[in-house]
Amino acid sequence: MINIVNTLAAAAEGAAASAFNGNFALAIAGAGAAIAIGLIGMASAQAVGRNPSAFGNILTIGIIGMALAEAIAIYALIMALR
Repeated sequence: MINIVNTLAAAAEGAAASAFNGNFALAIAGAGAAIAIGLIGMASAQAVGRNPSAFGNILTIGIIGMALAEAIAIYALIMALR
């Protein structure tokens, strides 16, 4: 009986640790993606301020950069749910 209780406790502890690791990884990836998107937006605004005629090209590159940065957070979400 004691072995069964110990086995169940160890399984629950392992599941809790796994959930913590997944949530922690998701938090770090989300924070990193948020910082990256902010930096890309800041750099795009500065670039348009310096050269307003290049707005279309800067917007395109900025949107692609933001999408790639956000993809990291989506990958982390998928891995955290595993």
